[in-house]
Order: sequence, then C-alpha cells, then structure tokens
Amino acid sequence: MKIGVRSKFSFSGGVHPPERKGLTSDSEIRAGPAVKQVAIMLSQHIGAVCRPLVRKGNMVQAGQKIGDSDAFVSAPVHSPIHGKVKEIALRSHPVLGRSEAIVIDAYEYVPTRQPRFELKDDFDENKYSAEQICDAVRQAGIVGMGGAGFPTRVKIEPNPRLPKDIMIINGCECEPYITCDYRIMLERTNQIIAGIKLARRASGCSRVLIGIEDNKPQAMEVISAVLKSHADTAGIRVVPVKTKYPQGGERQLIEAILNRNVPTGGIPPAIGVVVLNVATAAAIAEAVINGSPLTHRVVTVTGEAIANPGNYNCAIGTSVGELIEFCGGVTKKSAKVILGGPMMGIAVADLETPITKTTNAITVLTGEQIGKAKFQRRQTPCIRCGRCLLVCPENLNPTRIAHAVKNNRLDIAESYYISACMECGCCSYICPANIEVTGYIKTGKTLLARQKKKMPE
Repeated sequence: MKIGVRSKFSFSGGVHPPERKGLTSDSEIRAGPAVKQVAIMLSQHIGAVCRPLVRKGNMVQAGQKIGDSDAFVSAPVHSPIHGKVKEIALRSHPVLGRSEAIVIDAYEYVPTRQPRFELKDDFDENKYSAEQICDAVRQAGIVGMGGAGFPTRVKIEPNPRLPKDIMIINGCECEPYITCDYRIMLERTNQIIAGIKLARRASGCSRVLIGIEDNKPQAMEVISAVLKSHADTAGIRVVPVKTKYPQGGERQLIEAILNRNVPTGGIPPAIGVVVLNVATAAAIAEAVINGSPLTHRVVTVTGEAIANPGNYNCAIGTSVGELIEFCGGVTKKSAKVILGGPMMGIAVADLETPITKTTNAITVLTGEQIGKAKFQRRQTPCIRCGRCLLVCPENLNPTRIAHAVKNNRLDIAESYYISACMECGCCSYICPANIEVTGYIKTGKTLLARQKKKMPE
C-alpha cells in the first residue's frame, strides 16, 4: 500500500487502492433495460424533498414533471416513461433507508434508447442569458451526478455576495471499478463542452479547468481535440492531476489544481470556485439546448461476480435487481451489492432499491472476495501508528473520532470535527489493525443528528 503525499496537481493524504477499471473501461455506453415499472424517489438530492404532483391512477408522459418543491435548494423529478401511477409509497432508499417514491407502471414496453444530441455548427452559448440557462437547468431537475446530488442551478446561479471566477470540471472518477464518467468523456465530448460553455456563461466564471487523472490519457486527448474544434473556448483547458484516491473529492480537486483550501464547513463559492461533474455538464447541454429533463443516467454495472459488466444508459427509477439481471445476472456467488464503488459506496440488501440521479455504479463483490477480506482483516487493538492521520484528505484525526464514538463521547467527536469527515474510507483502508474507522464515524454522525433533532429549540 502506498501512502499519498502532497505533490504537483495532487492533495495531501490519500491512498492508492487497486483500480480494477479494466472490467468496463473499454465498454461503450449501451442502452439499459426496457423497464416495466420505475420507482421515482422524491428525495434524490441535497435540499428539500419534492412533493408529488400526480396521484394514484394518473397517466403520465415520459419527461413529465411528477414531483417538485418551492424551496430554493431542491430539484424536481420527472417520469422517464409513459405510464400510469400505480401508487405513491415508501421504497428502499440507499441513504435514507425508506423514503417516499412515485411508482409508475409502463403502458408502452419500449427499450431504453441512447439520447440523441446534435450540436449545431452555429451553437452560441451567448444567445442564452444566465437566467435562461439557470431556469432550464432547474426545470430539468439537474443535480450533481458524481457526488451528493447538490442542485446544479444553485451552484451556477450568479451570486453577488459570493462571485465565482473559476470553474473546475471533475473528470477524475477516482473510485475503483467505476468508468461511467470516463466513457461519457470519450463518447459525449461535444455535450460536455457545450454544457461547460453554458455553465460558464451562467456563472460568470472567467476560467474553466477540466481536471482528469493522469491514468486517463485517452480522455485528455479527446477532450483537448474537441476543445480546439469549438469556437470561443479560450480560458478552458485540461489539467492532468495525479491518480490518487480520493482525487475526485470536491475539496481535494480544488487543492490539487489551485492549491486553495475550502474552509472547514464552507463551500467552494466561498473562495470563488464552482465544481461540476462531467456527467452534470453533459446534462446541462441536453437541458438548455434540447429541453430534455434528467430522466436517464449512465450507470457502470461491474464486479467480478457480474456476467456482462458494462456501462448502461438507464432510466432513473430502474431497480438494482433488474439492472443486474439485464447484465446476465451473477456468475459467481455474490456476497455484497454496492451502490457506487467499494470505497464510498453503500451496500444494499433490497434489490428493489431504485436507481437515482446520483447512482453512478452497481458493484457486485464475490463471496471469495468478502471471505478473504474477513479472514485477512481480523480486527486487533489500535497500535497508534498514525497512518490514518497521514492519509486523511481532510487532515483530521480519524482514530480519536472513532474512539470517542465507540465510548459514546459524541461531544469529543464533535470537538475533533467529525462533521468535516467526507467518509472516503482511506483511514479504514490503511489501518493495519483492521479497525472500521469510517464505520464508527458514520455511526457517530447518525447519533449526533438524532441527538440534535431531539434537542429543544
């Protein structure tokens, strides 16, 4: 195991887990399954939960808005299919456990197709006002598609109190196994560049830096070539960054490219920066130019247990189980199904859990992998080696926080900035005592949230 250190176009801390991207890196984006039913979660983003705009028995059209909120920090949801609302009920949610969803039965069994995006030669982002772009992005329900799902309109909207001068486009995809963003960079390059130019126009940024890890030279070449073919791309350039996990973290990428630090508890606009994922940029172009809402996304279905790993354009609301079956099911005894990658992903027990706007991958690990991990990672007492401090990208003391949580001293955990932890898993990965440090921290956050909810105002 290599421990990351600060170098040019990198960040302090970090680790180098096996990449395992070869399973799907050469797999072109293909159409996902034709769904007979979808479950559209009303909470797929940071911010206010949407309220249903339809009722049981209503007929809906593909692209129709079916949920929305009046809150500023929110994003509407849309139906990806023509169908009938079966019910509005609780469904398994990867983060919230159970949450309300609109369940739609398809009345037209049509295979999922690839989006058609044509960028006209006379495309000029300047013919759109910042207000038009922001409104189109909001109406399309676009959220960050590479992280926690922060509403994109809020990110790119001009704010005189927090003016933005630099936009960073995140093309790192540092998590093991996942390759959906890589394929988007290769196959939907024109969409990405158009979306970047529109986001730049809306936000008022003067510079755009596209950060791509140096293990993706083909993506750098393709994007650089398309940039040259587009008009008015001055101030937009590709920046190779060191391949290291979690290079794709928003704060880590800003540190690597700009050598700036976002204040603890702060947001990038506080230092004049806005960060967008490459898939989000592509979705912006579809929303503004084509008027298309965010109803589908590319998902990497991968892992040694999957029969046909690949990258698939899927209807949001498709169940995890249906997507796995579409990929030929499992060839070996699967032991764990993860939404996302093995470092930051969330294990799910219910295969009826639906795909959301932020689901970038389904990773299925084999029983052999889990069995070896359990045997090799038998927990022993902390030896105070300090490795978790060296690899923590947020410069925290993970062991102190974990011990505080273990001993039910949440006040001490707070004093060590537990809320600043990004739950990347570097500390657990590097720990020679095999302590699930990140697990303790996640538990501590949950307990703190419950504690504060009960406190009188």
